[in-house]
Amino acid sequence: MVTIVDVAKHAGVAPSTVSYVLTGKRPVSAETRLRVRESIRLLGYHPHAGARALASSRTNVLALVLPLREGVHLPVVMRFVTSVVTAAREHDMDVLLVTADQGAAGLRRVAVGARVDGFLVMDVGLDDERIPVLRELGRPAVLLGYPAAVKGLTCVDLDFGAAGARCVDHLAELGHRSIGFLGAPGVVYARNTGFAQRTLAGFSAAVMRRGIASTALPVEQRRDAVHAVVATLLRELPRMTALVVHNEAVLGWVVDCLRAAGRRVPDDVAVVAICPDELAEQLRLTSVELPSEVLGRRAVELLMAKLNGQQPPPLTLLPPNLSSRTGFAASAAG
Repeated sequence: MVTIVDVAKHAGVAPSTVSYVLTGKRPVSAETRLRVRESIRLLGYHPHAGARALASSRTNVLALVLPLREGVHLPVVMRFVTSVVTAAREHDMDVLLVTADQGAAGLRRVAVGARVDGFLVMDVGLDDERIPVLRELGRPAVLLGYPAAVKGLTCVDLDFGAAGARCVDHLAELGHRSIGFLGAPGVVYARNTGFAQRTLAGFSAAVMRRGIASTALPVEQRRDAVHAVVATLLRELPRMTALVVHNEAVLGWVVDCLRAAGRRVPDDVAVVAICPDELAEQLRLTSVELPSEVLGRRAVELLMAKLNGQQPPPLTLLPPNLSSRTGFAASAAG
């Protein structure tokens, strides 16, 4: 059986250094940490979880709180989950996935019934009821998203307000003067979910600033609902030449419905999406990237920093990155 001493000899460090890498009890240089982890991988060393927890007063488990409720698009959510789990393993941490929609009560249940070192919390609302409980529990926590007030918290997110505005500015610079917006399902706005509200606010502020005619509508994740909403949009904005879509689950249907209505994409209606790059590439749409992998990894890094006694900034926002796909960012002139 491979021991911690074997790993130390292979990496050329003291056994205590290997222990520090595993537990995070003391800071270790990035170079040494990488060397130790490579030795662990090559030798197939598996530390005993019980002994490790006893020695470090840690469980080496992170709770990822992700309520799977109406309006959540599972494929995109799984990108976040995969990124979090992958990043956590690099820190020798396991992930407890908490999917029940139990709000504040669910957090208390996990805190009491499961030994976890910290929380990663997703699907954050502007007035999220879980925030006071997180403050009360006093456990290290990082939010993927952020509420209206971030003082005393640690949050990371895409700057969705800037993303909504970036879509409008891009289209306005191409000459579009009538732009529609299709957003998340109505229940997501009813929950006051931060990413949805901020995107809509950024879009609305930008069209107002530029004097652009616009209509913004939520859309349910069903083909018949998309057909009805697209018809409403075309009726309310008969001169619409561009459309911003912030609902990756309906993108394909939106394009199909526009074409069925006699509107060619992008010749008659330029579509800009906020979605994963792979989906936009598949549909050949200009898009603002939804950086699920980067956000998940950054959240884990921030939580590990808190577990190691550091105090990250309350809010980390990633700037929006717009990719204009050749031939599919048509001007208003066609």
